[in-house]
Amino acid sequence: MIADVYIELKEGVADPEGEATLKALRLLGFKRVKNVSSVKVFRIELEAKSKEEAEKEIAEMCEKLLANPVIQKYSIKWLD
Repeated sequence: MIADVYIELKEGVADPEGEATLKALRLLGFKRVKNVSSVKVFRIELEAKSKEEAEKEIAEMCEKLLANPVIQKYSIKWLD
C-alpha cells in the first residue's frame, strides 16, 4: 500500500516560508497570487493486512515523528 501524507501548519500558525514565497512571486510579477502555504509530503509504502491497519500505523508515525501536533496537522491520501 502506498500513501501520501500531507503535513501542513494549523490555522493561525505563521508560515514564514509561504509568506516569503508569496512576496517573491509578487516581485516577479505574479500579482494575482493571493496566498502561498508550505506543505510537506511524505510518500510511504508499507505492507499491511488492511487499509485500516495501514492508516492506523501511518497516524502513529505522524503523531510520533512526521508532524508536530502543536502546530501541524496531517492528512493521508491513498494511491491505489
